[in-house]
Amino acid sequence: MMTDSQLIQEIKQGNVEMYSELMRRYQRKILAFVYHMLKSSNLEMMAEDLCSETFYKAYKSLGTFREVDASFSTWLYTIARNTVLSELRKQRSGSVPLEESGYVPVAPTDLIPEQAILRTEQVEMVREAIKNLPEKQRSALILREYDQLDYQEIAKILGQTVSAVKSLLFRARSSVKNQLEPYLFEPVFEEREGLKSR
Repeated sequence: MMTDSQLIQEIKQGNVEMYSELMRRYQRKILAFVYHMLKSSNLEMMAEDLCSETFYKAYKSLGTFREVDASFSTWLYTIARNTVLSELRKQRSGSVPLEESGYVPVAPTDLIPEQAILRTEQVEMVREAIKNLPEKQRSALILREYDQLDYQEIAKILGQTVSAVKSLLFRARSSVKNQLEPYLFEPVFEEREGLKSR
């Protein structure tokens, strides 16, 4: 199986059909990341479009990609993040009312057992708390908790040092914990760093 580097070399030499293999490798991860970033603004229905835009931009800029600066996946996450931030700025400046944004809240169709309702409420509260974080803290938390990236990768994507990323994560987790403490008794994000140092 070819490495990302080999695929990129092939694409740069004219074998553009190889790009579909790169997309296949990263599409689900990038889509999930974009989805989580958009969730805070109730714009997750745009995730697929922005994911496609990310891969289109990456393809157009592949000639400028230099592996000495970052791995392909880190570079791709950076493009995805910038694409989402640009879209969010556009949405804010146009300030589209929620009811016109195409976002339709889905009501549960059947009665859910009490336990499941509580769990759903907790998940919603966590999402709401993450939504209230400053953008860099939110991105760092999503990349770490949902995408399981290591500190170095997150640092490159956010244009920060590793220690700044650790600080962002500490502040993000503290903020989420403080927002949820009045409602929850169980910890939301465990400090996993002791268990697995990546």
